[in-house]
Amino acid sequence: MTALTLSTSAAPGLRADAIVIGVAKGAKGLVVAPGAESVDKAYDGRLAGVLETLGASGAEGEVTKLPAPSGIKSPLVVAVGLGAEPEKDSSFDPEALRKAAGVAARALTGAKKAVFVLPLGDAADLGAVAEGVLLGAYSFTTYKENAKDAKAKNGKAPLAEATLLGGKPRDAAYKAALARASAVAEELNRARDLINMPPNDLNPEVFASIVQAAGKEHGLKVQVLDVKALEKGGYGGILGVGAGSASGPRLVKLSYTSSKAKKHLALVGKGITYDSGGISLKPAGHNETMKCDMSGAAAVFAAVVSAARLGLEVNVTGWLALAENMPSGSATRPGDVLRMYSGKTVEVLNTDAEGRLVLADALWAASQEKPDAIVDVATLTGAMMLALGSRTFGIMANDDAFRSAVYEAAEEVGEPSWPMPLPEHLRKGMDSPTADIANMGERMGGGLVAGLFLREFVGEGITWAHLDIAGPAFNDGGPFGYTPKGGTGTAVRTLVRLAELTASGDLG
Repeated sequence: MTALTLSTSAAPGLRADAIVIGVAKGAKGLVVAPGAESVDKAYDGRLAGVLETLGASGAEGEVTKLPAPSGIKSPLVVAVGLGAEPEKDSSFDPEALRKAAGVAARALTGAKKAVFVLPLGDAADLGAVAEGVLLGAYSFTTYKENAKDAKAKNGKAPLAEATLLGGKPRDAAYKAALARASAVAEELNRARDLINMPPNDLNPEVFASIVQAAGKEHGLKVQVLDVKALEKGGYGGILGVGAGSASGPRLVKLSYTSSKAKKHLALVGKGITYDSGGISLKPAGHNETMKCDMSGAAAVFAAVVSAARLGLEVNVTGWLALAENMPSGSATRPGDVLRMYSGKTVEVLNTDAEGRLVLADALWAASQEKPDAIVDVATLTGAMMLALGSRTFGIMANDDAFRSAVYEAAEEVGEPSWPMPLPEHLRKGMDSPTADIANMGERMGGGLVAGLFLREFVGEGITWAHLDIAGPAFNDGGPFGYTPKGGTGTAVRTLVRLAELTASGDLG
């Protein structure tokens, strides 16, 4: 991962491959953002005009490169757009800083060192820039030829080092912001690595072993239920989904405990390491990215490890429901009835609605510990993608105030989301003449139907929220901001923020 340092030196005097500055759309044209005054001075105060001549407008995500003049030891200046200039006496939005830093870091792929002079109002802004750099510089190259040689992986190595100016290296708040950004970004990038791994290398057993290794490294308690343990415990949902695969399912419990904790937050993640649809096979064109169907479990894994690394004063338990959904002679069939861990029976009408089955068992297991709240994360429904697109996840909950709190946490960290309802009239569509409930209901509002199904398996009196991350979990388009092509690690930062708010007593 890109190495980060803080400095109070003047940008022109630092030797690097490039200096990154911010520019914005002002009322009368492009303006150079605060912090880059010394760089502007080296251009005799004409930097904004030069950039406009080159076509720069200050639009968000725009990158303009130009040679540095004499007086600047770095050969290149990179101007990155921050969007609209804030009103007087206000600061740039942290998400704008995060995106700008990410765009610049990606634009400097192949560089050894860059100096970032973006406008920082406080320690939180520094944390946003640090996150943007670390997430924007991400690259997944494990399977490229000659992977040990960084340059041979993709032609250029990610930005190796970034010096951030405008912070206070000895100030406790700034040091804490940098440490937090580094921990969360490193774990989020680990989640991205898992999502990007091909399914022939990442099956439930391998995923569980990776969690065990991380648990040992960070002092976390890890319990893995294999097929025999799942059968003994009666986890019919997880077993039913994994029945068609040669790679048996797992339920992994990952626990972080703090001696100062007053609250307990449980996180549940869908971990389908590959989803063929089972007997209800997905059509051609819908299979190629289904290695990402474990993104929820990866996000939960990353969030629990982040909580441990940050030493949060809250108990956080992660439940990873891991299975591979494959068609075979032993696979669950449409029409089969599964007896879930809760004791309820489910008629399986569509084996491609498998995520809710593994989550149902994990939600009930999490409920037995009576946590203060449960949040589940899943690439659950195509319906949510149709509703909210590819960059926004949906939030459903059994408590309106908690749903709003989750939404506000996601907004705070820069993860687009939207509160969604759980209309009671849709529940009737899942009535089954054979079992307690069917795993399918009305086609219209399918994302909400899935949420209603999950609600059935949350323990009585427990506050719960469901994040359907089907849209933003995997980016099969071009990179943008600090988001790469492929696995995104979405929801990790929201979950970490929820853990922080729970620890501070600000989340109910």
